[in-house]
Amino acid sequence: MKGTDPGALAFRYRGGVWTIFFLLVLSLSDPGGVDPLPGLFFVVLGQGIRFWAAGTITRYRGEEVGAGKLVTWGPYTLARNPLYVGNAFIGTGWCMLSGSFYAFLLFIFVFIVLYVILVIPYEESFLKASFPGEFEQYSKKTGRFFPISMPAISDLAGPFQAAVLWKSERHSLWVTLAGTLVILSRRWW
Repeated sequence: MKGTDPGALAFRYRGGVWTIFFLLVLSLSDPGGVDPLPGLFFVVLGQGIRFWAAGTITRYRGEEVGAGKLVTWGPYTLARNPLYVGNAFIGTGWCMLSGSFYAFLLFIFVFIVLYVILVIPYEESFLKASFPGEFEQYSKKTGRFFPISMPAISDLAGPFQAAVLWKSERHSLWVTLAGTLVILSRRWW
């Protein structure tokens, strides 16, 4: 996979795009009398989903797409992209906290362009090439963002490595916490 492919570039710089999105949401923010609890619920839910997904995979947080094996258990039984589902909840929570309708429109645009058009097709082409047949079977029974059918409870279990969270998800946690606190602070400035 070429490093200059638009999907590869979007994958490599997805964190930077997320940072720009946050700054734009912050600039649009006008929380006024917005109740922060629903937004905080979405942020916490999103980060929880990200923890579950990140602890389920062994290779994570690289600038290049890669996979040692096709993960089909845990949250990957419900959706092929649970990390991005977590991001969707965090982004929605930030938009709710911001009190800005325009932030929601911006988020929908960024999510569709970054993930749906660029990153996910790039990742999926890698997985199809790396796990021929296996990825196609997995895709038939597991939706990109939503379950196609409810899996057995036993399929939701599987290997989970808490050490991966500290190694690769702590950055996401700090960014989510800091971003949430900054958006909340907009009530006073």
